[in-house]
Amino acid sequence: MPLTFRSGRNHSALWVALLCAGALAWALVMQHGFDVQPCAWCALLRLIFAVLGIVSFVGWLLRRRRAVVWVTGLLSIALAGSGIAAGLYLHLVAARSSSCAFSLADKVIMNLGLDQSLPAVFKVTAACDAAIAPVLGIPSALWSVLLFGVAIGLTLRALRG
Repeated sequence: MPLTFRSGRNHSALWVALLCAGALAWALVMQHGFDVQPCAWCALLRLIFAVLGIVSFVGWLLRRRRAVVWVTGLLSIALAGSGIAAGLYLHLVAARSSSCAFSLADKVIMNLGLDQSLPAVFKVTAACDAAIAPVLGIPSALWSVLLFGVAIGLTLRALRG
C-alpha cells in the first residue's frame, strides 16, 4: 500500500512532519541534555526542519485538495533540498572553519529574530567547528542530510500517488 498525501489511509506528509519533529527534538536533547551547543548552520538546519514539518503537516491536513498537495509537496522538496545544501555546507566547509560568524545562516537567523524570540532553540552559542557532534560515528550534519533525503523520497512517493 503506497503512502501518499491523497487518501485518508495514506500519510507520507505526516511521516515527513514527524521526522522533522523528531530531528528537532533530537537537536534539543543534544543541546540541553548533552551540552552540544548549536552553531549558525545548526540553527538554520533547525529552522528548515521546523518549516518543512509545518508545510508537510499542512499538506497532510489538506490532503484531499489536489492543488494543496502539489504546492505543499513541491515546497517540501525545495525545503528539503535547501536542508541538504545547508547540511553539506556545514559538513564540508563551515565545520572546517574556526568561525562561521556573519555567514548566510547567521544573517537568516538574526534577521528573522529567532535568536531573540526563541533562544532555547535558535540562539547560536558555538563556532561551527565545535558544534559537530557525531552520533554512531556519523557527524550530525550528515544525519540531517540523510533525513532531508528521506523527506524528499517520501514526498516524491506521495506526489506520484
